[in-house]
Amino acid sequence: MAEPRFVHLRVHSDYSMIDGLAKTGPLVKKAAALGMPALAITDFTNLCGLVKFYGAGHGAGIKPIVGADFHVQCDLLGDELTEITVLAADNAGYQNLTLLISRAYQRGYGALGPWIDRDWLVEHQEGLILLSGARKGDVGVCMTRGNAALVEQCVDFYEEHFPNRYYLELIRTGRADEETYLHAAVQLAEERGLPVVATNDVRFLETGDFDAHEIRVAIHDGFTLDDPKRPRNYSPQQYMRSEDEMCELFSDLPEALENSVEIAKRCNVTVRLGEYFLPQFPTGEMTTEDFLVLKSKEGLEERLEFLFPDEAERKEKRPEYDERLEIELQVINQMGFPGYFLIVMEFIQWSKDNGVPVGPGRGSGAGSLVAYALKITDLDPLEFDLLFERFLNPERVSMPDFDVDFCMEKRDQVIEHVADMYGRDAVSQIITFGTMAAKAVIRDVGRVLGHPYGFVDRISKLVPPDPGMTLAKPLKPNRSCRKSTKLTKRSRR
Repeated sequence: MAEPRFVHLRVHSDYSMIDGLAKTGPLVKKAAALGMPALAITDFTNLCGLVKFYGAGHGAGIKPIVGADFHVQCDLLGDELTEITVLAADNAGYQNLTLLISRAYQRGYGALGPWIDRDWLVEHQEGLILLSGARKGDVGVCMTRGNAALVEQCVDFYEEHFPNRYYLELIRTGRADEETYLHAAVQLAEERGLPVVATNDVRFLETGDFDAHEIRVAIHDGFTLDDPKRPRNYSPQQYMRSEDEMCELFSDLPEALENSVEIAKRCNVTVRLGEYFLPQFPTGEMTTEDFLVLKSKEGLEERLEFLFPDEAERKEKRPEYDERLEIELQVINQMGFPGYFLIVMEFIQWSKDNGVPVGPGRGSGAGSLVAYALKITDLDPLEFDLLFERFLNPERVSMPDFDVDFCMEKRDQVIEHVADMYGRDAVSQIITFGTMAAKAVIRDVGRVLGHPYGFVDRISKLVPPDPGMTLAKPLKPNRSCRKSTKLTKRSRR
């Protein structure tokens, strides 16, 4: 196989909430179609797409490079924020990358979202490779303003703390000041012996996606496309260019292309997927499996006494419950999840003991008799003919997931308790991404395009209010929306 000539090291996916358009799967597919051996996705201040990207990359024979773009504040520029790209060279770098992201969000949001202090890069420098941010980085900003003294101070900082790990980023996408910055950066690189690297600052797959990208950005920023005050920060050239296109674009700077490949070779992060890392539940000298059996049997006895106060009736019903309990315990222990049940049992009991209202249980977890015995749920699954297999099935190995409802005013107390008990490195909340419904998308796009409200409202009402409705469904043949939108050029746009 021929040696690669270029690798994309700065790419945003749709997990960059403001300015990314392409999903991780299509990005990987396009990189594979272009014959690229590796790809970096560097969403702004997050790694939310990492698991999808990592899995898709390996599945397509593409080496996934882990990274993120950041807004950065340094004392030299006061409160002004610049940009930098941070790539993880190894697993230590990956850990430091996650720490930087966490610190940024813990501090809060600024006008541009979370940001980091430049000094944090020094505190978490192990295993990190930096791309300068081109004209939007601290060096680039100082350079385009003609402040040579600040340029030298910035370079001194990176040479001291990131020797051979700081690259001056070069971009050619037809935007203002790019060439001015590029020529100054190349000269600086020669004077200071700094390496340069080419990127295309990718925001979408194809050049034809630019209009859709601009609409998305305009929706976020609250402008119409024709508004003369709308910032125009992007270019139709910010698509995933091929190796040949990048080589032609940077034919005068072959070392910038070569360094993209060199950086890709230096970045080797292993993300362990498909494994479970549950904290250890304290069970004394007993095994977790035996402790679960003990607590389940004790709990079931208490439940049976409540359900069937009459001893004769309880004796009659017991075999059915005992048999179901044994089956569930066997499955839970065989699948390696006894600790999970005990952890959930403990924090639910703690909540009840500390005045935090807890729901009775919902979802497939209500089908577990073990959960009922442990007081995780308050629904008898045998009474309601609920199936345990819908919750946990040895033929479909997946992590069990109890849906537990806590009082919203006190749920933070529960999270704090769990973190105190198992360590903050073992406890995290799960992010949720909201997506726009089809009707809402039509209204927002219509507004951005400058169409009258009545016209947009008429189009929006053609979309059925069905759950899970997409824009593609009502445009299928024989649908009223497709017939109606054929009437005008405005609606087709």
